[in-house]
Amino acid sequence: MLTHGDLVTRKSYNHDVLFRVYSIEGTTVKLIGEHVRLSADAPLEDLKKVTGSEYEERKTHINKQEACSYRLFRQDYRLLKEKREVEAGGGYEDLEEKNNYFQISPRILHIDGDPLFLKKCVQLYEQLGLQVHGQYIQEKNMPSEVTALVKKIQPEIVVLTGHDAYSKAKGSARELESYRNSKYFVEAVRNLRQDYPHFDHLVIFAGACQSHFESIIKAGANFASSPARVNIHAIDPVYVAARVAYTSFMDHINIWEVVRNTISGEKGLGGLQTRGLLRIGMPYSEDVEN
Repeated sequence: MLTHGDLVTRKSYNHDVLFRVYSIEGTTVKLIGEHVRLSADAPLEDLKKVTGSEYEERKTHINKQEACSYRLFRQDYRLLKEKREVEAGGGYEDLEEKNNYFQISPRILHIDGDPLFLKKCVQLYEQLGLQVHGQYIQEKNMPSEVTALVKKIQPEIVVLTGHDAYSKAKGSARELESYRNSKYFVEAVRNLRQDYPHFDHLVIFAGACQSHFESIIKAGANFASSPARVNIHAIDPVYVAARVAYTSFMDHINIWEVVRNTISGEKGLGGLQTRGLLRIGMPYSEDVEN
């Protein structure tokens, strides 16, 4: 007997994705991805409950992917830091004087339709040394709540994510109505751009698994998912925001450099040429640096 929170896979999809049971309505079970930002409905008879040993095996695989992504990002961060030290040092030859600078990273507002993913993402932002405000909002409520929240928090980066899915039964992949939550991401982005039209003043990432990438970009997002309608990992949006946050405002970001360290890669994430948002100052003061 399945209950809320149980871990399951779908027989009809060859057990490809691990899901959590979100709710059960008669013989239909609403599912959300355990590691990916996918939502789905399935009949009870199509589901197989995952055992402890199988879960641990899947979790080990995911942990390896996340560790690799984190390691690659840290390598990029070190390269960006070395570049900043050269720029901050100017003509100084003394290494200590070259390092005599502080940095101001942008504020990030991460809005998530999954409270468990939100907690995991906030922990990763903090691990990366970034200032973040995390907020759980259901996808359908994002359009009506996002603008007021941005005015209150005043972030430079906004992440709008949660769960999504494309359904062939609803129509073609080109139709926005064929997606579970893409229309809410589109509307939320459009509402933000009415008040914040400059792409380099407010950087927006929006979308989840299989989201309608083209519509979200046209609505005004700098970055979005999913160009190839594939699933994206829960923490992928964090690495997009972090790359923007740790790139100097004097530099444009290469799109490939943004997505290459994510687990999903260019099939899952894409976007527009965007300026970084990090600023450096001198002399160093720990009371200024965040």
